[in-house]
Amino acid sequence: MPTTPGSPGPQHTVRHTPSAPDATPEDTTAQVRTLIVDDDFMVARVHRGLVERVPGFTVVGEARTGAEALDMVARSRPDLVLLDIYLPDMNGIEVLRALRASGGEDLPEVDALVITAARDSETVRHALRGGAVQYLIKPFEPALLTERLRDYARLRRDLATGDAADQDAVDRAFGTARSASRPAKVMPKGLTSPTAELVERALRTRAARSGEAGTEDLSATECAAATGLSRVSARRYLEYFAESGRVEVRLRYGTAGRPERRYRWSG
Repeated sequence: MPTTPGSPGPQHTVRHTPSAPDATPEDTTAQVRTLIVDDDFMVARVHRGLVERVPGFTVVGEARTGAEALDMVARSRPDLVLLDIYLPDMNGIEVLRALRASGGEDLPEVDALVITAARDSETVRHALRGGAVQYLIKPFEPALLTERLRDYARLRRDLATGDAADQDAVDRAFGTARSASRPAKVMPKGLTSPTAELVERALRTRAARSGEAGTEDLSATECAAATGLSRVSARRYLEYFAESGRVEVRLRYGTAGRPERRYRWSG
């Protein structure tokens, strides 16, 4: 479903509510009340299970449509919404705008973590402008959602102290928007710059073929063949690039076994 352009809204505003002194995500007094919005009830149930396994998070409900999501936000007053973009009555960007437009009069302030198959740049821009705190592209590995939720809980703690925020806390708060401008992570032990450049060239060469459907990404096996590295070594470099935000990872599902991880250079 296409999105419709709109005026930019507040960016990266993280809501926090008072909690017990020295609260941590494991404290029951600091529970992050979470609403799951997805029209596929099986997907919603999977997300519920993942959320409920993260200490400090509790699911307060599931919504199948945008209208139901807005109604449940008003009634349940969650802290965080896991928001799909493709909904039957309105898209998730419209839901996000409605949450921001209320100004706290009809709807409480709430943070949104977008989880969707939508990967077009326009939708991502609208999500950023609408104040989404994170954006996960389906399909993804469960550990990635767990990591995002823990990051969100840590960010709430950073901003819930009542003290002036230091630069590290501010950097974490604006990390999603600024990640592209941050310096690359220190290369892990055992990896070398020349080999990393070799893998990067293989990824860039494959990405340049993006006009041919299905040929713009690489598996670890294909990267190994293109660079002369072992499959294990190729995967280590590919995962390093993925962790530094320079490679997009998608999962290709076959008929049996684990899904294949495929890597696409994003710069």
